[in-house]
Amino acid sequence: MKRGLIFVVLACIMIIPLFRVNSIAQAAGFVDVPYRALKEVNYLADGRIANGSSSTIFASDKIVTREEAAVFIGRALQLDGKQRVTNFKDVGANNFSSGYIQSAVEKGILSGYEGGRFLPYNGVSRGEMAVMLSKAFGYEFGGTLSGAAKALTSRGIASGMEDGSFGADQFIKRVDFAIFLARAINPEFRTKEFSGFTKTIWTNVDNLNIRSGPSTSYASRGILAADTKIVGAHEVGGWTYVKTGSTVGFVSTYYLRDTEASESNVTPEPPVTGNVDLRLAGQTIIIDPGHGGSDPGASAFGLSEKTATLATGLKVNSLFKNTPFKIAMTRTGDTYPTLTQRTNFAKNNGGDVFVSIHANSASAAATGTETYYYSAAATNPYVADSKLLASKIQARMLTAWDLNNRGVKVGNFAVLRENNMPAALAELGFITNKGDNDKLKSDYWQTAAAKAIYLGILDYYKEKDYDVESLYSVAK
Repeated sequence: MKRGLIFVVLACIMIIPLFRVNSIAQAAGFVDVPYRALKEVNYLADGRIANGSSSTIFASDKIVTREEAAVFIGRALQLDGKQRVTNFKDVGANNFSSGYIQSAVEKGILSGYEGGRFLPYNGVSRGEMAVMLSKAFGYEFGGTLSGAAKALTSRGIASGMEDGSFGADQFIKRVDFAIFLARAINPEFRTKEFSGFTKTIWTNVDNLNIRSGPSTSYASRGILAADTKIVGAHEVGGWTYVKTGSTVGFVSTYYLRDTEASESNVTPEPPVTGNVDLRLAGQTIIIDPGHGGSDPGASAFGLSEKTATLATGLKVNSLFKNTPFKIAMTRTGDTYPTLTQRTNFAKNNGGDVFVSIHANSASAAATGTETYYYSAAATNPYVADSKLLASKIQARMLTAWDLNNRGVKVGNFAVLRENNMPAALAELGFITNKGDNDKLKSDYWQTAAAKAIYLGILDYYKEKDYDVESLYSVAK
């Protein structure tokens, strides 16, 4: 009996490793993801790039459709996913994938068929997948399926079939598409050693996060100081894959430069050409990204308010740098100026307009954009101008983000009340609402909000009889 028991135990030990290789693993709550894809599916799920048919089912063995491929690639590259009218008669504006399909077509990643059709529900072949990813990530492939297949296999992104072919005509399953997409984004998953760190770059700001993936949804792996020299590789949706020491990850490209001299030591570019109102050179815009440092503000879905407001504020700052206006920010990194320090900063810098950027929070159902001004002239006498400024920014934000219009409101906020200049506080959206939150954390939508604030300020100056017409093109 003892001898038989030993044989049974040994048999079980031998079976366990084999069972693990072929078993179903728990990935991001999904119960149908094979072990071989565990890391890649988790990675895409962490970045909200790929989701399942339910909270527990990834539909691993389902053939990926053209619209699913468009959504996965679009989310990875942070394309505009806003539902809208497309070029195709079989993709309506209310289709959940319409925005990503149209964006991918405009970027040249995808194309349609004769008769104005996209065929969104058709399956994707391995060859088509190779072409999609090659176009999405800028790989040279000669315009052929075989060239696209080689582009992926040579980089360790995809592999061939058991018969030695690439299997270009075979449909690809969702789980395999996820594996290849994750490898294209992050070389850590590839089957071949990565040697793409070829570009020397420098950081522009302090407290810059190196993240595990190309969005703020991914965890930070480290913090970089301003003017740090690092090496970079490819870019994914406004994020650059970088290496510093033994740390690798993604940094927002917006905060990087390719010259050693810091921006403050570089001669600024001349103002926009054309007839520019010379009075604008005497106007100073103060941009105040809310919260910061020890004060994260509101938080939800892995995003803190201070992160979204700073990213947006820096983009506003960048837009104004190519204009005659002077521009100053209450913070340019993860620091916390007190409310008094913010208003004192604005006054000491001779501010003519003050705009504070925030994100709202409430119940998960609350959504929309609203902008505030202060109405008691006893403390800030610029009531009419503050209301005008808030109204112009609100109007531009509604166009840019197309959220619920919560209106222009009176708010008793210290940065409005204690200032001595026209001042507005923009609540871009609700960080506690999933849809608003997705926009707050997206590089694309942050840029759209920055342009809206920029244009709203120009609209304010236009109303005040300044000639700003030539400056509108900066935000195109």
